[in-house]
Amino acid sequence: MNTPHALPRTITAAAITAALALCAPATTALADHADGGWHQDGLRLDAADNARVDAFAAEAREAERSISPQVRAAAWLTGAELVGFDARLKSPDSLKRKVATAMEETPGRSVEAALATINDAVRYTLQWPDARYTAGVAAASSHLASWGNDSIRWKNTWGAAQGYKAVNSAWAAPRSGMRFEIQFHTPAGKRAQEETHKLYEEQRLPGTSPTRRKELQEQQDALFAAVPVPEGADRLTAPTPAPATTPSRPQPADAPAPAPAGRP
Repeated sequence: MNTPHALPRTITAAAITAALALCAPATTALADHADGGWHQDGLRLDAADNARVDAFAAEAREAERSISPQVRAAAWLTGAELVGFDARLKSPDSLKRKVATAMEETPGRSVEAALATINDAVRYTLQWPDARYTAGVAAASSHLASWGNDSIRWKNTWGAAQGYKAVNSAWAAPRSGMRFEIQFHTPAGKRAQEETHKLYEEQRLPGTSPTRRKELQEQQDALFAAVPVPEGADRLTAPTPAPATTPSRPQPADAPAPAPAGRP
């Protein structure tokens, strides 16, 4: 994948400044059960594990303050639509469901080991029209890497014969080390994801039978099969890591944090 030419620092700085102004820190209420634990739909966390997940959620909320300006700047610089920005923090219940499911699927797994698998406590979706998708993903991911974010996971399913169609990426922020997810979509791919979400959630439930899981997967495959594949999308790869020392490159994470404000 070719790395786009570097943009003037003044343009990049302007993008970061604009992004900071638009990023209000997200706030999410945390709720505990009377016994200090968490339980829902047959899944549960004891009081100690529940407290650890709450602490992880708080770490994610703090890290989001410096991650979001970078993602907004990458979107602005590449003409991407930033979809669902208000939902950039995974809800406590969703986070706990994911941790509890991971622990149930692997008996004996600790809460720390389960949390180590989570890349989407902070998550974003960038979307471009089909004609601009491939160039947009290449440029946005290159910008993020140049700002010191480490690409730790890159899953491109555009070339898959069946199922989900997108690029899902995971990154580690340069200062906090917090992992965050960015999904790169087209409008048709995003619609298919939304339409299959409930099917996927049912498929993941521990009580779903193998037969029902197969039916749910077939329904999802049919919806994704109708998604057009943009030219070159199946060949998109993770960006080249930034050099260890680049004194002249911009540092979005160093920008001052925005003043506290409520989420819209």
